[in-house]
Amino acid sequence: MARFDRTPFRTDILDLSHDGRGVARHADGKAVFVDGALPGETVLAEPTARSRRFDQARTLEVLEASPERVAPRCPHFGTCGGCVLQHLAEDRQIVAKQRVLLENLERIGKVAPERVLPPLTAGSWGYRRKGRFSVRRVDKKDKTLVGFREQDPRFVADLRECHTVVPEIGMKIQALSALVDGLQARAHIPQIEFIAGDDAIALTVRHLVPLGEADRAALGAFARAQGFAVFLQPKGIDSVHPLDGEAPALSFRLPQWDVELAFEPLDFIQVNAKLNEKMIALALEMLDARPEHRVLDLFCGLGNFTLPLARQVREAVGVEGDAGLVARARANAQRNGLDNARFFAADLTQDQRGTPWMRQGFDRLLLDPPRSGADEVLKQLPLRDIERIVYVSCHPGSLARDAGFLVNEHGYRLVSAGVMDMFPHTAHVESIALFQR
Repeated sequence: MARFDRTPFRTDILDLSHDGRGVARHADGKAVFVDGALPGETVLAEPTARSRRFDQARTLEVLEASPERVAPRCPHFGTCGGCVLQHLAEDRQIVAKQRVLLENLERIGKVAPERVLPPLTAGSWGYRRKGRFSVRRVDKKDKTLVGFREQDPRFVADLRECHTVVPEIGMKIQALSALVDGLQARAHIPQIEFIAGDDAIALTVRHLVPLGEADRAALGAFARAQGFAVFLQPKGIDSVHPLDGEAPALSFRLPQWDVELAFEPLDFIQVNAKLNEKMIALALEMLDARPEHRVLDLFCGLGNFTLPLARQVREAVGVEGDAGLVARARANAQRNGLDNARFFAADLTQDQRGTPWMRQGFDRLLLDPPRSGADEVLKQLPLRDIERIVYVSCHPGSLARDAGFLVNEHGYRLVSAGVMDMFPHTAHVESIALFQR
């Protein structure tokens, strides 16, 4: 077998890929994806992988820089895989994401929006209020690493700080690393999840062996010193419990709608709090939901959209596959005095045509599906009765596929679509689209 040639080569960067890498081409036309390179640049690159369809490389030196290149704020940029676009000016990051969205709509869905919405943005630093740190004891470094995965996901990044995570956590990664390194069970802790409410921050420590009294005491002392709530997870999600038997209530408020949503430490919440409020306001404006309307909110989670909707419509119905989230959504409706918000647990990838909520009739539809999209449930809905659909997407490919279904098979117009920067400095593309009969 021939040895892989890692000889550096000079190349011009022609484009930016959907995952934030520069795109170059060999003389024979074969694509090369180059980490750390931007369109318009000339770089010295080192090959890192080769396949039949494309090659991969990393930037060794920028020979001619793009005017859109900026100095990354984070000292770990280029190693940590949490962000891949810090070297691109913020106002150009969102433009690149908009292009990804529009190209997906055209290529996959064979559709184009009548209007491209202005990008929705909020704070770009210290925004990440939920996430998961990997944990690994590295004997060669004589330390325990706590952080996101490196760009090579086999390794955990050796982080001192993270500027995209809320500062209360992002600036305390070294302290967290030292804490875990001092535990007797340090080799049996694979991950720590964090989540921040408005008034409390929780860490959930996954541990594969029972924790001794000394370890529990160390975690408790750390929690008190840093102002965190600590939860333990010895097994599955249902095993999560507070370290000391009590824990502060976790919640966030949506002041514009006088709504407060309580959640549990491993629940899904939107990562970017400021962008979330702007997104809800935009979605409700696009729906044009009125007091006489009944609105269906699919993949509703804790009621992030459903409860604000209930403030302005006759009835809002939320459907979600996670029964625990549905229970907490119902509790949130009660907490906020909303008796016109109803919630149902249902697997929206399966046939739901016989369920009562499916047959009740709705004027408006809001969807916020996972990366896989909403194609299965869209095929089942009585779409002829729904005048407007607002689709919130975390994956432009599945949105494009579902847009093609709505436009090309069911006669909707794609009135507008645009990107929302839920995850600044990453290649993640969040978007929103309005379909109208």
